[in-house]
Amino acid sequence: MTAARETVRLKRVYDAPADADGYRVLVDRLWPRGLTKQRARVDLWLKEVAPSTDLRRWYHAELTRWPEFRKRYKAELTEPDTPGHAALGELRAIVREHAKCGLKGVTLVYGARDAEQNHAVVLREVLLRRGSR
Repeated sequence: MTAARETVRLKRVYDAPADADGYRVLVDRLWPRGLTKQRARVDLWLKEVAPSTDLRRWYHAELTRWPEFRKRYKAELTEPDTPGHAALGELRAIVREHAKCGLKGVTLVYGARDAEQNHAVVLREVLLRRGSR
């Protein structure tokens, strides 16, 4: 599991891109404020994998809802026939391809200020969950 964890990293999109980031995937539904596409240096903007607008607004209204947000977001990602589920499948394929080819891995980039309580943390957990495909 350690190798897989190193294959999928997290980074704030406002932090300077680095060659070690590998394939950079922006996982926010909204483009980060004040950031040009050139400066963001993302390889893919996969906005469908982000929480739904309703869930994002619900959580941001009261950040103490973190435990419930995690449950609801995981449900959005894992329920079949949802845009989040389809995008998660696409992201899993990207991660597998980069791991198989020995590339530098994948960095999920996000705009949130809080590095510990944001949707990218949950997304990474779901991606790395053992036995989930």
